[in-house]
Amino acid sequence: MGMNENVSKPLDRLSTELAGDMAAVNALIRDRMASRHAPRIPEVTAHLVEAGGKRLRPMLVLAAARLCGYQGEAHVLLAAAVEFIHTATLLHDDVVDESEQRRGRPTANLLWDNKSSVLVGDYLFARSFQLMADTENMQVMRILANASATIAEGEVLQLTAAQDITTTEDTYLQIVRGKTAALFSAATEAGAVLATGDEAVQRAMFDYGDALGIAFQIVDDLLDYGSSSTTIGKNVGDDFRERKLTLPVIKAIAAADEEERAFWHRTFALGQQEDGDLETALTTLKRRGALDAARADAMAWAERAKTALDHVPGHHLRPILSDLADYVVARLS
Repeated sequence: MGMNENVSKPLDRLSTELAGDMAAVNALIRDRMASRHAPRIPEVTAHLVEAGGKRLRPMLVLAAARLCGYQGEAHVLLAAAVEFIHTATLLHDDVVDESEQRRGRPTANLLWDNKSSVLVGDYLFARSFQLMADTENMQVMRILANASATIAEGEVLQLTAAQDITTTEDTYLQIVRGKTAALFSAATEAGAVLATGDEAVQRAMFDYGDALGIAFQIVDDLLDYGSSSTTIGKNVGDDFRERKLTLPVIKAIAAADEEERAFWHRTFALGQQEDGDLETALTTLKRRGALDAARADAMAWAERAKTALDHVPGHHLRPILSDLADYVVARLS
C-alpha cells in the first residue's frame, strides 16, 4: 500500500490542479488527431492516446506555464504539441524495438503494421509543428524543434550503441538526454518561456525537466531488471532480450572480471542468449552492486530536479513538482 500512496499523490494532485487545462488539451488532441481522408490515422492514434498514459509531459508544460504566472491560452497548444511528439516517438520506437506491448496493451505495429505506425507517427510530428506554429512564439518553436532533433539523434545513437559493450556512462547519458529528458526539459522550459522573459527562471525550469527526465529513465531501466511487469506494462528483461545497454549493465560491465565480461560479450555483443541467461544477468548485476549504484544515481538526479525549483517563483504548484521528483524514484521501492 505504501508505495501506491506516494505514487498516486503528486500526479493526482497535479491532475486535479490542472484539470481545466487538461480537458482543453485532450479536446484539442482529439480534434487534431482527426483526419478526413485517412481513417487509419484516428484509429491508430486513438489506440495510443486513449490508452490512458499518464499525460505527464503535457502536464509539465501546463504546470511550468502556470507556475511562472502565465495567463494566456497558448500553453494548451504547446501541451498538445508535446503529447503529439511523444506519441509519434512511441509509434516509431515500437517499430524499431519490434515491441509487442506498451502500457500493458498490444502495440500499434502489432495490431496494424509497421507501415501504419511509421506513417501515422510522421503525421503526428507534422501535427505537432502546426500546433507549435499556432503559439506564434518563435522561442517556443525553437525549443520544441531542437528537442525533436535531439530525440531523433538519441534514438539513432541508441541504435549504434545498443550492442556495443564498451559504451560508457557518458554515452548512456547522452542517449537518455536524447530519447527521454529532451522532451521533459523542452516541456518545462517552453512552458516557462510562454510565461516569463526571466532567463534564470527559464533555465531553472529547463534544469528541472532535464534532471526529472534522466531520473525517470534510469528508474525505467532499473524496473526492467526487477519489477513485476504489472507496474510498467512491459515484460521484465525486455531490455536484456533486446540487448539494450542500460545503466545497470554498463556499471556491471565496468566492474566485470574476465568471466563476466565474456558473459556480457556473448549475450549483448553477439546476441547469443540462452535459457537462464537473464537470471545470470540479474545475479551478476546484484553481486556487482550495479542496481544499487544506478538507484543512487536516479535519486541524485531527482534531488537535482528539486534543487532547480529553488530558483523559480513561490507558487502552490512548486511543492507538487518537487514531490513529483520523489514520486519518480518512489517507483523503485
